[in-house]
Amino acid sequence: MKTVRVCLDSIDKVKGFVNDISRFNTDFDLISGRYVIDAKSIMGIFSLDLSKPIELTIHESDEIDEILKALQPYVVD
Repeated sequence: MKTVRVCLDSIDKVKGFVNDISRFNTDFDLISGRYVIDAKSIMGIFSLDLSKPIELTIHESDEIDEILKALQPYVVD
């Protein structure tokens, strides 16, 4: 399991993010406060506070390097 922080502060970023991670057969969770939602759910993402970075948990995957490369435009330090 790997955790990164992502910034999804616009509608276009959310759409691109969901499209990018949906290509992978891996489970992703977004965690904001006490809420945990499926990161592949556009409706779920819009239910979160998107004004600040959100924690993304990537569950076990053999494609972790490819996933991290696809996530690069959204990752913040």
